[in-house]
Amino acid sequence: MKRVLLAYFSRPGENYYYGGRMDLEVGNTEVLAEKIASRVTCDTYRIQAADPYPHDYDATVKRNVREQDADARPAIDGRLPSLDGYDTILLASPIWNVRAPMIMTTFTEALNFRGKTVHPVTTYAMSGPGTTERDYAASCPGATIAEGLAVHGEEVKDADTEVEAWLRRIGLPTR
Repeated sequence: MKRVLLAYFSRPGENYYYGGRMDLEVGNTEVLAEKIASRVTCDTYRIQAADPYPHDYDATVKRNVREQDADARPAIDGRLPSLDGYDTILLASPIWNVRAPMIMTTFTEALNFRGKTVHPVTTYAMSGPGTTERDYAASCPGATIAEGLAVHGEEVKDADTEVEAWLRRIGLPTR
């Protein structure tokens, strides 16, 4: 049986919502991660920024642009998990400015993904999975980047059918 790790980064607070803003107590990616974790046997690891992202949407966008422009590696709070014993890694994050937040690159570059199967899982407003496949191929050398799941952030709460279909397609047994 495959051992699965679901590692996710999510930001609650003010978020984009159909052109406007909505305050989220739980970030869209965390909602999606919880849907996945409730259906498959997996361990979960929440990626948290040592310097938390602002509650304000526009301030988060500005910080993200600065981090992308600088090719930054924001620090992660807490100890990183070991990937030993895992066959499959689900990497879940929002898409900000067409790519996963730079903290995801901090995470992937800090660990050895060689021989692992990586499935990108993303929530987005406009750009689908963005560049996650290409970015993870570069930052996870030796891993197989496999079929991902991209869910529109505004629709994440109703994504049960989409999640279940994706889990069947990638061969992860559901409970």
